[in-house]
Amino acid sequence: MSSSFDKFQKRRLISSYFSVVLSIFLVLFLLGILGLFIINSQKLANDFKEKIAMTVFFKNEANEDDLKRFGEELKKEAFAKSSVYVSKEQAAKQHTDIIGEDFLTFLGENPLQNSYDIHLKASYVEKDSISKIESKFRENQMISDIVYDKQLVNLVNDNIKKVSMWILIISGFLTFIAVLLINSSLRLSIYSNRFIIKTMQMVGATKSFIRKPFVMRSIKLGILGAVLAILALIGVLAYVETNFPDLQILDNKLMIAAVLIGVFGLGVLITWISTHFATQRFLNLRTDDLY
Repeated sequence: MSSSFDKFQKRRLISSYFSVVLSIFLVLFLLGILGLFIINSQKLANDFKEKIAMTVFFKNEANEDDLKRFGEELKKEAFAKSSVYVSKEQAAKQHTDIIGEDFLTFLGENPLQNSYDIHLKASYVEKDSISKIESKFRENQMISDIVYDKQLVNLVNDNIKKVSMWILIISGFLTFIAVLLINSSLRLSIYSNRFIIKTMQMVGATKSFIRKPFVMRSIKLGILGAVLAILALIGVLAYVETNFPDLQILDNKLMIAAVLIGVFGLGVLITWISTHFATQRFLNLRTDDLY
């Protein structure tokens, strides 16, 4: 009979530990995902901005020297991330590939113009900055037109500001919820040992002596949950890098390492603080209140 009861108690204890580790793992994993998203959100936003192209069209009077000179000057500009020269013959071929017919056979001549497709650096994809760049280009007498999606530029910048604000709000809220969830799991675990705590206290054990094994056990569970969360986060990073290499998510290794260390530190810190206050609560209870 005693053996069966001991096995039951052991299974219940293991189940309690498992639920604590699982809750710590899930909470830290979600916080880690959020942290990785935050450090990469600016990079993702910049990457999207730099894909918005500005196309500069040249007049038919512009000769090869004019086009070459413009390309060389463009390479020296701080705002230009990359540029591609598209001759009117190349543009005609691209149009033919898109529509599936050779429109030149109907027109008899190529109405398209030589152009440069310019991708600006993210910091210059702003309404004021891009307007100054456009004005500078228009000073060139050989340029006939400049085309880019003005509405998209404004929309991207407005939405990035809104998203950044909401990310900060959600981050704070999730961190608060994370602390509450881990704290609740640890309090339930300690609650099952409240009679042991009170018995030790009644035979003269000091509060620090009683508290120490509970704190050490919780820290170990926190470390286990944090290690599992870190392994899961590394798995997510590897998956994203393999399937979406253009994102270059592993480029910022220092910030990724900081997030992983932060996850580990939170696992230890939250469990230590939660266990300290949970045991303190039961140590201060009267015997009658335990029931």
